Amino acid sequence: MGNESSWSGSHCLSTLSNFFRKYLFRVLSCGAIPTHIAFIMDGNRRFAKKQNMVEGEGHRAGYKSLISMLKYCYELGVKYITVYAFSIENFKRKPEEVQYLMDLMIEKIDELLQEGNIVNQYGMRLYFIGNLKLLNEEVRVAAEKAMKATAHNTQSVLLICVAYTSYDEIVHAVQESCEEKMINIQAKNTIKAGYNSTEQNGSCDKMNGVYPPEIQDCHKHEVHGTVIPGKNEICCNGFSKVEASKKKNGVIKRAVPGFHAEKWNEVPESMQSQLSNGTIESSEDGETVQEIKPLINLVDIEKHMYMAVAPDPDIVIRSSGETRLSNFLLWQTGYSPLYSPAALWPEIGLWHLVGVVLHYQRNYSYLQKKRKQS
Repeated sequence: MGNESSWSGSHCLSTLSNFFRKYLFRVLSCGAIPTHIAFIMDGNRRFAKKQNMVEGEGHRAGYKSLISMLKYCYELGVKYITVYAFSIENFKRKPEEVQYLMDLMIEKIDELLQEGNIVNQYGMRLYFIGNLKLLNEEVRVAAEKAMKATAHNTQSVLLICVAYTSYDEIVHAVQESCEEKMINIQAKNTIKAGYNSTEQNGSCDKMNGVYPPEIQDCHKHEVHGTVIPGKNEICCNGFSKVEASKKKNGVIKRAVPGFHAEKWNEVPESMQSQLSNGTIESSEDGETVQEIKPLINLVDIEKHMYMAVAPDPDIVIRSSGETRLSNFLLWQTGYSPLYSPAALWPEIGLWHLVGVVLHYQRNYSYLQKKRKQS
């Protein structure tokens, strides 16, 4: 009888709590709601020490906090959640701790995929973000299985950063961009080679806004009246260290690294046709200047980022009061405010989230203005 009374009281309390939370979120929804929140889950080990828990149990307590926070965020209407679960730097910890965390990760991935869990409840798609090749095979297989199993979910998105640092992400994106451009250039060179074999006039054309590698490999060539620097005079970004010094028909050709348009629709219509041909024409001292666009643009880098599957975070929350990003989403958070509640990650809860959202709403106009100016 006592057990039934206890269960009834607990159920009633849970119902009231859910009703209050929904009412609270409805009020918050009158203002701007972040589309993407990123969490740095800091303080699990300190929490375990503070509570005299067995080493490693702090991470289990942190997982419970994560599930609660995911539930609150998705009920509030936040579509994207990113969590910093395991840094590449964390591999430097004691081997037994790293192994414990890997085993815990496998266990919790399996839990997430169980019927009726939060993934199915909120139509959640899972992404594991980072250099997954650094993970052991068992963890990597579990991560790939989870991503495949949730690939058709569209209601919400959870991005779990494992074996991740921003430095690694940026290097990866640059390497992928260079490889992609090289493949494109080689393909066009093959086509050009067939054309040039029938045109033995010594002329050379630009491809993708730069001269082909076989031209750059030479010491120095004169093409259409323009001096083209040799291989040793080409910078890594495709620009010449030395401006072309000759001109023909009043046109100076040179590479100018001042073009920074991020998206095609941001480029003025008057420039789009010129960019398609790899050049921008402008006037300088009464003469026409033909500027060669960069070989690799910002858009090329961003599309190869691990985080290209999600918009930039609106908010970054780091528990435990720390105000460092610790090599987390450095590329994506230039205009994302950082909030640092003093609570350790296992202690974080609903009211911390409410406070952060209210602060975000008070500063929303300013934040949007800064984003538009960027």
